[in-house]
Parts: sequence; C-alpha cells; structure tokens
Amino acid sequence: MARAMFDYTKAVLKKVSFDVNLFCKELKKALKRLLPYEIEELKIWIDALIKQNPQLNQCLILLNP
Repeated sequence: MARAMFDYTKAVLKKVSFDVNLFCKELKKALKRLLPYEIEELKIWIDALIKQNPQLNQCLILLNP
C-alpha cells in the first residue's frame, strides 16, 4: 500500500512540475504522508526532475529542514 502512495506522489509531482507554486504545495503534502525512507527516495527522484526543470530548484528548501 505504501508503495502505491509513493508512486502516486511521483505522478502528481510530475504532472504539476510546470508550476513552481503547485509543485511546492504538493511536495509539502507528500512530505507529511510518506515514510522516511520514501522521502529519501523522493529526494533522489526530485534531483533528477530538477535537472529537467531548473525552475523547481527553489522547492529544494522544503527537503532540507
């Protein structure tokens, strides 16, 4: 079940990656509902996504509290 949430989160983040504000909002929600090891995996995935969409770089502050 948890893996389904992780995959769903990645799909949502990819779909809203065109808008920085939406991306940050969805990322905040994801950080609340994912497990710690899933958040680590998500960080790696987001790093790859940011290489394609550099404007999302400002949302990285949410991943480093």
